Amino acid sequence: MMSTVPVAGVTLQFCADSSEFLAAAGDYLAVDPVVSTVVTTVAHRVLSQQAEGIAQPDRNWWLVVRDASGAVVGAGMRTAPFAPYPLFLLPVPDEAAVALARALHEREEEVLAVNGALPAVELFAAELTRLEGGQVQVSQHTRLHELVRPAPVPGHLEAATEDDVGLVTEWFGAFMGDADEQAGRPRGASAHEVPDRAETLRRLRAGRLWFWVSQTGERVHLTGVNPPSFGVARVGPVYTPPGQRGRGWASNAVAEVSRQVQAEGARVCLFTDQANPVSNKIYADLGYRPVVDMANLVIVR
Repeated sequence: MMSTVPVAGVTLQFCADSSEFLAAAGDYLAVDPVVSTVVTTVAHRVLSQQAEGIAQPDRNWWLVVRDASGAVVGAGMRTAPFAPYPLFLLPVPDEAAVALARALHEREEEVLAVNGALPAVELFAAELTRLEGGQVQVSQHTRLHELVRPAPVPGHLEAATEDDVGLVTEWFGAFMGDADEQAGRPRGASAHEVPDRAETLRRLRAGRLWFWVSQTGERVHLTGVNPPSFGVARVGPVYTPPGQRGRGWASNAVAEVSRQVQAEGARVCLFTDQANPVSNKIYADLGYRPVVDMANLVIVR
């Protein structure tokens, strides 16, 4: 069911269902599917889960922002399955970011983190802390890139299968902690979803995870890609165990996966951590170009 909150200059529409959200905002999201990749990927994933009978938490909501004429001018969601359940905002008008903070404050919805496009997340967090107190801290600065021209590299991929669920789950679990260390942050500083075994099996069955295999037959790297939404597929995770780094495995795997996705007719994008110069250089060398900067913010009270 959709609820509407009119404010000066904009209207906030909260949807409890992803199909309702896509019906309202789909055309808007499709205009720039690279920028909207996180929201559209999650929305379509939730649709698939609901078709499988997997219920969604009552706390989840989707946001459609309309201007005075009724046109959609922004979108967001609160669907994160991990604490503190951060919001995710796409670019929205400044007044909408401020209005959203006030609306959530008025309905006493606790918010301790917000991720997404700048400056929307900064304006939202600033208004919320003005109303409720606390301090805004940056957890992570990210940058979204789109592939323009993949570089040719030697080697081959090996598709991960259900028999690999143990190793894939282990590497998924290590991915964010290792990424924090590479960016100079304490392990666990960045709150992100770690897929459980059931979600990992779904990704394996979908055929969207690959190992890079060395010349000796050893699995030395894992690259995944999300199913396309509105013609855009987002690469991730990209993980190389510590003992295998610096040998070009990630470059080879991401380039090959990117070529495969483009050959299927989709555009390709990925996120980088701006604090990690190694990954940013790798993806730039492969032909990825920056599209938009985003940030993950936490509110400390």
